[in-house]
Order: sequence, then structure tokens, then C-alpha cells
Amino acid sequence: MKTENTVWHPQLVTKPDRAKLKKQRPCLLWYTGLSGSGKSTVANAVDDLLFARHCHTYLLDGDNVRHGLNGDLGFSDEDRIENIRRISQVAKLFVDSGLIVSTAFISPFQSDRDMARNLLERGEFIEVFIDTPIDVCEQRDPKGLYKKARAGEIKDFTGIDSDYDVPSAPEIHVKTAEQDILACATQIVNYLYDNGYIGQE
Repeated sequence: MKTENTVWHPQLVTKPDRAKLKKQRPCLLWYTGLSGSGKSTVANAVDDLLFARHCHTYLLDGDNVRHGLNGDLGFSDEDRIENIRRISQVAKLFVDSGLIVSTAFISPFQSDRDMARNLLERGEFIEVFIDTPIDVCEQRDPKGLYKKARAGEIKDFTGIDSDYDVPSAPEIHVKTAEQDILACATQIVNYLYDNGYIGQE
């Protein structure tokens, strides 16, 4: 139920102030892809490279968030939508703090990713499509989830019995089956540098 008697309280310290202090342009790297595609692995590698460059970052991982903030949600379409709605709002606050934020979620529905994009200012949302064929994801199957989904032990599993909307125009298109993790991470960091989100090392 939406509250009616709340008013947004302005803050003296602004997002540009925080960005200037951190010497970076805040943004949200939104990693999307199938389970096992490499989202969390690539996002962690990018975070590590940015940390080495003295950038101010934070990584919101799908599994980790479901241990706390979204621990009450399942994997039905409705719960997936609410999962993304909550994390989008949290990520928006982190971007407002001046950080370069990464979110690693399957986020299978284009409408949800568009909703997250529309919460932010132009240029702050960077969709990173971790494009890995499902057969490669199944071969990796790091958590044994595909095996369980094929056996009918897990319902509403993306790519098996739940749809995944392939991004139509992601800002960054990464193919983990064709290059190693460091190369994937470097591709993303280079995008941030080339587009003025970060400076030289």
C-alpha cells in the first residue's frame, strides 16, 4: 500500500557534489543474462579492476540480495518483478551517493530493465548483456540448477520453463563463451573510460 503523507526531503549535499568528491561519473552497470552466463563472475572482475583504479563502487549480487532485502520473494513472474523493482530503487540510491554500482541479476523481462533505466538520469543506466548460449550455461551449471530444472525439481527456471527477453540494444555486449573473464571485464572498464565515467589510472 502506497503511503500518502510523505514528502521528499531535499538534501544539501547533491549527487554532483558526491561525484566531484569521488572524481568519477556515477552510473549503474546492469548485468543481465541467463543463470550460469557469468554475470556475477564478470561483475566481480570489473569491480576488482575499478577498485585498483581507486574508483568508488558497490556490487549488488542477485543471490546475496535474496539472503536479506529480498529474502521473502520466490521465483514466480510476480516475485521476479518485485525483486527487480526493489533492487532498482536501492541501486538508484547508490548512484545518487556518487558510486559506480553493479547489479548482477538474471532480470529476464525487458519491461523490468526498462523500468530500472527510467528511474535514472540519461546516461546513468548501462545495460550489460552477458550473452552466453544456454548450452554453455548448462555445461557450466555451477550451482546444479539446470540439472534440477530439467528434472522438474525447480519450476519457473529462466531459459527452461520461463522466458528470457534478450536485450535489443544493450550498451555493452559481452560474450563469455568467446573470451576469458579478464578480457570481458576489461571490455567493460574500457567502455567506462571511453565514455567519461572514469579517468585514467
